Amino acid sequence: MASLGDGCVRSMLKLLLLVVDGMGDRPVPALGGMTPLEYAETPNMDSLARRGTTGLMYSVGKGIAPQSHTGVISVLGYDPFKYSASRGVLEAVGAGASFRDGDLALRANFVTLGEGLNISDRRTGRDLSNEDSKQLSEEVNWKVRLASHPAGFELRSTIGYRGIFLLKTRGVPLSDNITGTDPAYGMERNVNVAKAKFRMMAQKSRPLDHTEAARASADLVNEFSAKVRPVLEASEVNKRRAEAGKLVANYVLVRDAGAVVPIFPDINKLYGVRFACVANMPVEKGIAKLTGMETIELSPPSGDPAADCELAADMLVKSLRGYDCFYVHIKGPDEPGHDGDCGKKAKLLEVVDRSFFGRLKDRSGLDRFLICVTADHATPCVAKVHTDDPVPLLISGGGVQSDGSKAFSERTSARGSLGTLAAGVELMPRLVTILKKSRLGK
Repeated sequence: MASLGDGCVRSMLKLLLLVVDGMGDRPVPALGGMTPLEYAETPNMDSLARRGTTGLMYSVGKGIAPQSHTGVISVLGYDPFKYSASRGVLEAVGAGASFRDGDLALRANFVTLGEGLNISDRRTGRDLSNEDSKQLSEEVNWKVRLASHPAGFELRSTIGYRGIFLLKTRGVPLSDNITGTDPAYGMERNVNVAKAKFRMMAQKSRPLDHTEAARASADLVNEFSAKVRPVLEASEVNKRRAEAGKLVANYVLVRDAGAVVPIFPDINKLYGVRFACVANMPVEKGIAKLTGMETIELSPPSGDPAADCELAADMLVKSLRGYDCFYVHIKGPDEPGHDGDCGKKAKLLEVVDRSFFGRLKDRSGLDRFLICVTADHATPCVAKVHTDDPVPLLISGGGVQSDGSKAFSERTSARGSLGTLAAGVELMPRLVTILKKSRLGK
């Protein structure tokens, strides 16, 4: 690849990679046999598809239902089986938490437990405010003490029901070779994956080898899990939620343990262009930091998806002069996929089209970009979980010739000239090659 200062690269054409979380789906009877993307009114993305090429892509590989971070790592051009990274560490880095090799970081969710360890809701109704989750975390940090092994901990809330559980070693080695307590996620070939089927019951952490470090780590996770519930159930936050008829956040599920900060080749040097990430979620910020991207930080999600999309477009436009390539991740459509709400998913895809692409078109014009739109994974409404379905893919602008696609959807993309990419790792080298050729007028 060319160096950053390559004088041959003169044009101002920019690469925009938009990853729409969980966009991929399957036909839904309630939508007349259409997918949410097919059902949604998306004139901007349809126009891009008509002027460009479409196809499908396995974000990690056939048979792998990836978590978001694994799909993104692959789409950015890193083989996730070679550059394995735990969700826990990525979120810790992205949230600015103090973490060093030998500590242990796990992704955490405030959840609602019913009787015993039965899970009533894995996301506490999706309405836990940042203020309430912060107060809950502070109460846990103040009142819970771990005694099974010499280690400290921090429960750090991030956005809504999401958080990070950090174990700090005090002489006893810690290991990430343990299972989490969240039944919905696991490991496959050293990659964090989503399970297609699972029992809605909190699990015990188990060591996956016979080392003292793995045993101690699992013990500490289980001790924390046992002690956190009574603290949360006695919290004033949950008393207020119960009085308001809301689900209580009375337990914490953890998953995707990591004990080492992953080392990625610098993406700017790898491709010879300058990358920036427009992000408001910790995991995207963590990926950006560790791959060498500059992070154009957004305020946390506001609850207004249209305003959040417009802000992302505005911040991208403000930063155009400084970078060649922009990775933008939009979270929204994944959540109704998990909830099985096909109508809401279609509406959110319309918001992305109108409020991101419409705003970008008004502020800057789309002709300045080589645009790629895809997803990190599929979250079909009929399945309510991540699946290994290939996701739709479009590439438009930068001299890319139309392949006759009429719109952007899973069905039309299946007939596109890009075919089906076997893995997301194939995408970024292709995009950078198109960008450089376009800039050179070839």
